[in-house]
Amino acid sequence: MKVSGAPMEISPSLAPLYHGGDLTAARKLFPGAPEPFLDLSTGINPNPYLVPPLDADLWTKLPEPQDVSRLAMIAAKAYGAPSAAHAVVSPGTQILMALAVCLVPPGRAAILGPTYAEHARVARIAGHQVTETATVEDLGSADLAIVVNPNNPDGRVVAKEMLLAIADQLRQRGGLLIVDEAFMDAGPNAASLGDAIEAGGIIVLRSFGKFYGLPGLRLSFALTSEVIAARLAASLGPWPVSGAALDIGMAALADKTWREATRRSLAQSAGRLDAMLTKAKFEIVGGTTLFRLARSSQASEVFQHLGRAGILTRRFAEQKSWLRFGLPGSETEWERFGAALASFAERS
Repeated sequence: MKVSGAPMEISPSLAPLYHGGDLTAARKLFPGAPEPFLDLSTGINPNPYLVPPLDADLWTKLPEPQDVSRLAMIAAKAYGAPSAAHAVVSPGTQILMALAVCLVPPGRAAILGPTYAEHARVARIAGHQVTETATVEDLGSADLAIVVNPNNPDGRVVAKEMLLAIADQLRQRGGLLIVDEAFMDAGPNAASLGDAIEAGGIIVLRSFGKFYGLPGLRLSFALTSEVIAARLAASLGPWPVSGAALDIGMAALADKTWREATRRSLAQSAGRLDAMLTKAKFEIVGGTTLFRLARSSQASEVFQHLGRAGILTRRFAEQKSWLRFGLPGSETEWERFGAALASFAERS
C-alpha cells in the first residue's frame, strides 16, 4: 500500500477546539509579555494534591490488573457508584467522550447548551446529527442526550430529578444520557448521578485532573451500568492508564480529609475572586469554585490588557462580553492579578 507523504487536511468540524491553557498560543498572541505566564484560562485547581513518593518499578513494569480494579473500587466509593464493576478507569475524559457517543447508532444528539464544545464535535464525528438546546425537556426526544453538570462555562446545575426523568424517556427507546460531571467535585455533590446508574442508559463522566490539580496525569472515570462499563473497559484494553496514575489516583481519591479541606478553600478563593472582579466593574454571571464567568462591556480590552501583563484568561468568540477566570494559586499570583486589574481601571 502506498502512503502519500502529503500532509492530510483536517476538516474544521473534526479538528480539536481551543479551550484555554495553550500558553504557546498565548506567547504568540502576546510577544514580550512577562514570564512566567499566569494561566487563568482553565478551571484547574492551582494548588494540586501532593503527589506521594512513587516506586521506581512503576516506570519499568506494566500496570497490574488488580491495581486497575483497586482504583475502580476506590473511585466508585468516592463518586457514589454501586461497585467497582460500575466504574471504568480511563486516560482522560476525552477518549471516554468519543467512545460513549458510539454506544448508540447514529441519530439525533441533543446537547444542553451553551456548553463545552468538544461533546458536539465528537458526536458529529460519530455520525450523529447534533442540535443544541437551552431547554432540558427537549433532551428527552433525542437518541443521545448530553449534559455538562455543573456546566462549563456558567456553572448551571440541572436538578438530579430532571436528569433522571430524561434518562427514563431515553431508556425506553434505547437512547443514552451522558452527564459530564467534570466539575462536580467543586459543585453540589447531591446533584451527581453517580448513585443512579444501575438502571442503565446513563454514563457519568468524572474528571480527576481538575479538582486534584493534576491534569497532566490524564486520569478520569466513567460511571455506568455493568454492561456498558464492560464495553467501555474492553475498548480501552488491559492497561488503560499508567502505574503512576493508578498509585496517585488511589491515594488522592481515598483522602477524604484533603477533599473536604480543598472544597472549603476553593469556596473561599472563589469568593475572593468575585470580590476582585466586582471591584473591577465585572458582573458575575456564574461558574463553580474552580472558575468564575464574568461579564463586562470592556471584556475584550481587559483580555488584551491582562495578556500583555502575562495573564491569560478565557474569552468566547460567541459572547464578546464574557471572560472566564480561573483561580490564582499563590499569594504572589493573587497580588499580580489584582495589580493588573487595578492598572486597567486606572488607565480607563
